[in-house]
Amino acid sequence: MPLPLFALFLAAFAFGTTEFVIAGILPEVAVGLGVSIPFAGYLVSGYALGIAVGGPLLTMATRSVSRRAILIALTIAFCLGQIACALAPSFATMLAFRVATAVAHGAYFGIAMVVAVSLVPQAFRGRAVSVILAGLTVSNIIGVPAGAAIGGLWGWRATFWAMALVGVLALVAIWTLIPQTKSETQHSGHLGREVRVLGRQQVWTSLILMLALMIGQMVPFTYITPLLREVTGLDAMVIPWILLLNGVGATLGVFIGGRLSDWKLMPSLIVMLAIQAAVSVTLYLVSPYPVPMAATIFVWGALNFAIGTPIQARILMWTADAPSLASSLIPSGFNIGIAIAAVVGAVLLEGGYGYRSLPVLGAVTLALGCLIAILSAAREHRSAAVPPHPALI
Repeated sequence: MPLPLFALFLAAFAFGTTEFVIAGILPEVAVGLGVSIPFAGYLVSGYALGIAVGGPLLTMATRSVSRRAILIALTIAFCLGQIACALAPSFATMLAFRVATAVAHGAYFGIAMVVAVSLVPQAFRGRAVSVILAGLTVSNIIGVPAGAAIGGLWGWRATFWAMALVGVLALVAIWTLIPQTKSETQHSGHLGREVRVLGRQQVWTSLILMLALMIGQMVPFTYITPLLREVTGLDAMVIPWILLLNGVGATLGVFIGGRLSDWKLMPSLIVMLAIQAAVSVTLYLVSPYPVPMAATIFVWGALNFAIGTPIQARILMWTADAPSLASSLIPSGFNIGIAIAAVVGAVLLEGGYGYRSLPVLGAVTLALGCLIAILSAAREHRSAAVPPHPALI
């Protein structure tokens, strides 16, 4: 791994951990802030919406700033956000601090992916994307279980203090390893060009696939801790190990997804979406049984991130001539799905459906995503379209 990619990976790990660790400490946060667990789930929705809306706006507002400078500024914002969350006195202030951090998160991933693919030959773009995604998956292996364990031992506020320390390490890595870069306006051209590339069917259908994937993943994952406690019957101290298992699967999946993206992108994506719909049904069926549930969560985590890699690689491939806005919409697409998932999950739970019902909705959404992917691939094949040449970075 080139050292600049390692720096991007480490910051992605930090942002990924702070986004997903809330699922591991959600009951503790709810008690600490005096709200119900479903209501605390809106911390997930708020973070996701901050990424989805604020990320692209911040990315486009900083187009005249060099990518290295903005990556450094975003990582500093991350560190300050973790300190603020650790000190938050109420649910409202906690939500505000999470949303502010999320804006930096959304801008970071859009910029980091463009920088990552600029550091490797064209044939390895899928694997470069997988390195950034690996930061998210390793956050599920190490960051989320460790954060949940820290929260269980010393309280949920300690989790955010630990995350601030990780952010400082990421800041040092970016400052040291990322080379000087150009601003977006030096190579991307007029904003209208950025907007026009979004009209390519490969781009907007991929954004829809992001929504399907994240609803299928995050409806159950947002409430994974109470699901494992109340339905599977696991002890609270066992749950970090299940989250670790999910993260191990996710890390394997992201690298498999990177390889498949560079080999047969659309056929691989279609097959994985179909398999994941079946795995979501399996998650519903085995949820009362600890050992089958653990095994299914491993496979489920692997497929979630294996699917994400080709979706992102496809967007970067078909917007290579104008990557700024499109790359910032990658985290937006994912996190709009996350926000929808958290809200829908809360509505289902408050409607009395129970935690076990959550994977069923995910299965339906993934099946629809598979159908959309098939139709998109068929249209692309009929048109004989080819991806554009990449812009100079």
